[in-house]
Amino acid sequence: MQVQKYSVNHHPIQTLLITSNEIAIPEIQRPVVWEAIDVRNLLDSLYQGYPIGYLIAWRNPNVKLKDGSTSAGKRILIDGQQRVTALMAALLGQQVITKEYATIRIKIAFNPSSESFEVSNPAIRNDAAWIPDIVSVFSPDFQVLPFVNSYARQVEAEPNAVFERIERLRGILNNPVGLIELNSDLSIEEVTEIFIRVNSMGTELSQADFVMSKIASNEMYDGTTLRKAIDYFSHLAVTPEFHATIERNDPEFAGTSFFRDMSWLKSENDDIYDPTYTDMLRVAFTSEFKRGRLQDLVALLSGRNFATKQYEEDIAEASFHQLAHGVHSFMNETHFKRFVMIVRSAGFVDSSLIGSQSALDMAYILYLIMRAQKREAAAIEHVVRRWFVLATLTGRYSGQTETRIDTDIRRMSELGEEAYVETVAEAELSEAFWSNLLPQQMNTSSANSPYMHVFKAAQVKLGDKGFLSRDITVQDLVLNRSDIHHIFPKNYLKKSGMTKGRYNQIANYAVTQSEINIAIGVLQTTLGAGFRRQETVWRDHRSRGAPK
Repeated sequence: MQVQKYSVNHHPIQTLLITSNEIAIPEIQRPVVWEAIDVRNLLDSLYQGYPIGYLIAWRNPNVKLKDGSTSAGKRILIDGQQRVTALMAALLGQQVITKEYATIRIKIAFNPSSESFEVSNPAIRNDAAWIPDIVSVFSPDFQVLPFVNSYARQVEAEPNAVFERIERLRGILNNPVGLIELNSDLSIEEVTEIFIRVNSMGTELSQADFVMSKIASNEMYDGTTLRKAIDYFSHLAVTPEFHATIERNDPEFAGTSFFRDMSWLKSENDDIYDPTYTDMLRVAFTSEFKRGRLQDLVALLSGRNFATKQYEEDIAEASFHQLAHGVHSFMNETHFKRFVMIVRSAGFVDSSLIGSQSALDMAYILYLIMRAQKREAAAIEHVVRRWFVLATLTGRYSGQTETRIDTDIRRMSELGEEAYVETVAEAELSEAFWSNLLPQQMNTSSANSPYMHVFKAAQVKLGDKGFLSRDITVQDLVLNRSDIHHIFPKNYLKKSGMTKGRYNQIANYAVTQSEINIAIGVLQTTLGAGFRRQETVWRDHRSRGAPK
């Protein structure tokens, strides 16, 4: 008999947004991806009585408390966060954060005469036919009859019709919304599969999204602050001026140790390593817990005891504190800058040479682990640099990333970091790799292949000059402006019958100054024209009967 993996219930919007304490609503400070027009359309659908889709919640497992009692887990909203955030903004007047982390109010206007919704604007605010912000209608202080009478006089409308439409608008709070509640004992893989099948867009739900929802929903161990630290750092790394925005809009967070740890980014413009929140979670978790699967982090933050398969508050508390420590280590200025310095010392001096973010993540994990062990700086640099180049060159994390990281970190813990790196290097970078596999793999025309990245990095490391350059190095060209020149001329290879995929192989590329590349092109054109003129003269000579 098939076990039911979920239950379906319907709740009024008011219950979900205002009175319910059972569902962990997504924190309003998380960036909203909807545009204001999407919010307008949502309100219009509710007013027309149309369905707005199901929300999906996943119940946290029951946790054994320190006193021996059991606490029922809340439900975490994993699908429908944008809809709920939009409703909280439009109906309750809560501010939202845009993708640029600007704090705004989304104001939706309503015209009782035409029964239409629009995004509020100056023209609407000056038009008596519009309610410029429907938040006022849902306020506890809103008085329906005085408003109806005043509105009807101003626009010469029928009071009864206005009253009916205002009540219909206020009735939106009573519209039912379907809630699919997933069982607490489902695995992340099962939850993800259900999410994809129910979600009409087929949107991917990453395990990092699960972790962020899990963190944000925890009030006991200050999950909101930890979630902000991860979100804010990843944005600040790309946009240093965001530092002032945090200070202005979130003074409470600005007083935390997390903010002090990340403040060095306000004057940092290096883009070698711009981590996303997924990268931060992976590095902080794996370096601290010596595990590579983020689903394990979800379980640990829930309090899972892997030995007894029970959920315990002590484990949840310890896991939150340990993850917070990992996030602090990740953000530490000394750690971060010295790691980037090691990557640069391997020849990867520009972000254009970084082809694998996962390889960067694993290299940083390795750095933080060895740093925590108080290993000598020279040993850390050698091992981290060697592993990063190996992982990049072999495409080690190009598929099944979490499985590979989990295997690597466990084996490193068993054998030791240096021993494992050398073992993998001997196996992966054998003579057969250099003489057989690598030449075959270079049969590609993609200049973004890992082999081309590592080749350029090697040239930088060795201080090579650009092709035919006397003074300009490859590093100068990578950091500024360079061309890719075909060592065997492209037109020559075309005439020889080679296809684009053959003459554009990366083995035929050389990093070249733009001026030299142009000069070569001019020389080839000039010589080609000379050869063609000589050929014409020879043919004319033959046509007049001259001897060969």
